[in-house]
Amino acid sequence: MRILRSIAVVVVVCSIAAGAEKQLKPGESEIYNDVAKDLASADFAKALTDLDAWRQKFPNSDFRDERSALYLQTWAGLGQPAKVLDAAGELMAKGLETAFPAPGGQATVIRVLYNAVSAIAQMPNPSPAEIATGGEAAHQLLNYDQPVPGVAADKWAEVRADMRQKAESALLYLAMVPGIRAMAKQPPDCPAAESAYTKALAGYPDKTVLSYELGRALNCEAKALPEKLAPAVYEFERAAVIDPSLGNPKNDKKKIQTFGDTAYVRLHGSEEGLDQLKQQVKQSALPPPGFQIATATEIAEAARQKFENNNPQVALWMKIKGALSDTDGEEYFETQLKGAAVPQLKGMLISAKPACRPKELLVAVPVPDAQSAPQPEITLQLDKPLAGKPEPQIEVYWQGVPAAFTRDPFMLTFATETDKVQGLKTTPCSTGTPARKGGVK
Repeated sequence: MRILRSIAVVVVVCSIAAGAEKQLKPGESEIYNDVAKDLASADFAKALTDLDAWRQKFPNSDFRDERSALYLQTWAGLGQPAKVLDAAGELMAKGLETAFPAPGGQATVIRVLYNAVSAIAQMPNPSPAEIATGGEAAHQLLNYDQPVPGVAADKWAEVRADMRQKAESALLYLAMVPGIRAMAKQPPDCPAAESAYTKALAGYPDKTVLSYELGRALNCEAKALPEKLAPAVYEFERAAVIDPSLGNPKNDKKKIQTFGDTAYVRLHGSEEGLDQLKQQVKQSALPPPGFQIATATEIAEAARQKFENNNPQVALWMKIKGALSDTDGEEYFETQLKGAAVPQLKGMLISAKPACRPKELLVAVPVPDAQSAPQPEITLQLDKPLAGKPEPQIEVYWQGVPAAFTRDPFMLTFATETDKVQGLKTTPCSTGTPARKGGVK
């Protein structure tokens, strides 16, 4: 923050100049004045050179701690976060408020903590010591409430808000580090990432970046454990509903929203139930115990079971037809179906041969949601003719033995006893008009 930047060097240098118990050695003031000018103009490379000269000429300066604070600020300006954390760790080990007591030392304490917090967020793979230093700095910065002398109350409020935001961001990042490391392994350690992000969410339930990353970890596990897919979708959808920017205003919110919705539809097969899930994810950062989303496969299987239960004969025929229509359909017919006893089937009578007293019935099996009129695909060869003329478009039931099959046109022929065909409706056959005896006169 600009206000914090403007007061940092000034107060460090002022605390040096005002030190009552500490004394500058002859020639030392010129060096620290050079350092102050360097930092004020953001010439960090020159500041480093001048700081090194100061340390070489006056290794036992009374202002070693102040010099370390200026080193820390210089390393921050040069983009060297690891060195910032090393310097901050040494100063914090002494106690910052002891090294830089009030009045006059507050801004230096803030700057040390602020730079350390900024540095840890720049470390992609921090060491345990760096994590410890960065975490402690973040906690201290979050709780620091000693105003800087000479800073107006409204400006101090701005500085304080910036300090808190910076500290909270660093603590969130540190909470994510175990999960980031687990997912970065080759192959990723998905269970460890799930555990890490679940723990982080317990501390930061409103941070949707954690929900999104937990979703990624669960989705990773789902390759071996499909039951992880539902909680993964829950976390993706929570991120999409609560804060699709994932805490970064620069992120495209629609991207996460679309991702969450697509993940649900991919699993469930449709948007049915999505609105209810959007409401549910608002209640908790983690899904309730036993949470599941019916998959498209499960829904299809349930529909199949229901259909088979309600339409056993049609379901049986669909299985037979499917096997006959396959590439090895003829082999299936010859080796498994021909001559075998088939349970009762049902269909719709389309036509008869001949129309009166037939010995062949052509039957179709209508299936639900068919887009075209049913076509005959079964021939019933009767052992004796029917007594009359069968009415078409009537549902019939039969039992028979498969006797012949052709793939194109598709036709399965059953040898069937006439008495085992049920549901037929017949009318007497017309005998025609008898001819007159004697011919035409």
